Amino acid sequence: MCFSATASLVAGGALTATGALTMSQAKTKKELPLASIPLIFGIQQLTDGVVWLSFGVEPIHTIAVYAYSIFSQALWPMFVPWALLLIETDPARKKALRLFSLFGLLVGLFFLFYIVTGPNVAEIVNHCVAYYTPHPHVLTTLALYLLVTCGSCLVSSHKLLNIFGIALFFSFIISGWFYIETFSSVWCFFAAILSFIIYWHFRSRSAAAA
Repeated sequence: MCFSATASLVAGGALTATGALTMSQAKTKKELPLASIPLIFGIQQLTDGVVWLSFGVEPIHTIAVYAYSIFSQALWPMFVPWALLLIETDPARKKALRLFSLFGLLVGLFFLFYIVTGPNVAEIVNHCVAYYTPHPHVLTTLALYLLVTCGSCLVSSHKLLNIFGIALFFSFIISGWFYIETFSSVWCFFAAILSFIIYWHFRSRSAAAA
């Protein structure tokens, strides 16, 4: 993320702890993937911190850049719709989430192909880390990425997860408008912080049950 390695490491540590707490709130195995999202974001932000600290230190820097790229580009479009599908009980919404999961898988594999086959580099631009993975059809794939991540949250029958999707969308707009060159790392940082909403989803459910 922008600002500093400290920002990424502090956010990563807080999210890792929150993720462990969120997973403890899961009642069934099907809820574990969704509950693990803050934890995965925490690991991703810790990886970003390693990228910050390892400029000029090979091969640690290259490994961290590739790992972060896989997290931010390939993992989330595949993981988010699938995690939501697992906990959905409404038949119509479940059917829609199956489609989102299919498209998410295709989008994630598209990005993964170019991560594996192409050069992945990171550089500091305006006090932020900018990640570059060359691939064609940038606007189309970005729109599909947004659709399967934010859109699948809006399809969910759980209100807090709808709010998560809406917040992700607006953070996308803000990141693209103010941080165009470092969009990937900035939006991922916002998304990571917003994943606290997932903890609140599980916490509020437990409180209601009590």
